Amino acid sequence: MAQSGHSLRYAPDLFQWAGLSGYDVRLALGQAMKRRDFLKTIAGSVAAGWPLAALAQQGAMPLIGFLSSRSPNESTDLVAAFRKGLRQMGFIEGQSAVIAFRWAEGRYDRLAALASDLVDLHVTVLFAAGGSPTALAAKAATSNIPIVFLASDPVNLGLVGSLNKPGGNATGISNVVTELPGKSLGLLKQTVPAAETIGYLVNPTNPTAKPSLKDAHRAANTLGVRIHELNASTQTALDEVFAILVKHRIAALGVQADPFFDGQRDKIVELSVKNRIAGCYPWREYVSAGGLMSYGPNLADQYRQAGIYAGRILRGESPANLPVMEPTKFEFVINLKTAKAFSLSIPPGILSIADDVIE
Repeated sequence: MAQSGHSLRYAPDLFQWAGLSGYDVRLALGQAMKRRDFLKTIAGSVAAGWPLAALAQQGAMPLIGFLSSRSPNESTDLVAAFRKGLRQMGFIEGQSAVIAFRWAEGRYDRLAALASDLVDLHVTVLFAAGGSPTALAAKAATSNIPIVFLASDPVNLGLVGSLNKPGGNATGISNVVTELPGKSLGLLKQTVPAAETIGYLVNPTNPTAKPSLKDAHRAANTLGVRIHELNASTQTALDEVFAILVKHRIAALGVQADPFFDGQRDKIVELSVKNRIAGCYPWREYVSAGGLMSYGPNLADQYRQAGIYAGRILRGESPANLPVMEPTKFEFVINLKTAKAFSLSIPPGILSIADDVIE
């Protein structure tokens, strides 16, 4: 037992020498009790000077790069979903595959360096998670390593030649988030019928911001409301956004699907509730955190599908021949507890089409 404790104590340094991030270290240590033999093998090999890529090859295990613009602490369920997809294809982390994680934590300017880091590790396949900024960084970093992405409008972004025949080293899942603002604004207008102006929050550093705003304005014209454009890419800017909403007495808010916002969802929901601003968000996670409603694809299922695609590539399929998948089901989720706190009466017609209602 004393020897085992000694190995765990020095494992973080050994893993960091191998090129693993702090998140990788915590992950490895958290699994150590279940995978003592694997940890001992890794620790011993690193101490002998083996690089991470060589460790994967030594154990006949592929090395999977996981690049995300999000943060690890708010992506636990999504990582679990990705692992589930890999497991469906016969790849279990620590037994038949190794995963190297890199997190930009909402800082898109870090993605290029993190992508290059994973390329230098000679990963077998690179999963670009967390939206279009990550996918673009991965695509710019390598034209040889297979890439599985989660991104909006991958054809116009230049990620693939077409959805049916990607034709290059990248494929993945299109979350079509630029088409969702219209539906979200329509739900908000029905829920807050007195709203003549609806705020719409975008991250100007995200390449999907302009298409999202364009769709929002188109929907607003149809609904007979005005759009108040709001920009934020920092926590300070988020505080300023809600000050603007309060100043102009805007009681409804649409939010772009954006990884930085996802990492700040607790703050966004807290400010919305504090100022009694009805929000419609892109993912159900916002509603679970106390937001009013959400409309969009099931994000966890998309990560699972990405895991399946990564597994198929590891089994020898080419990304050039794997069609880009699109979501077939969208979720509409309502938090009735929040509605009650806002003194909002959700119309029966809205309740009847909800996929999930949080009491």
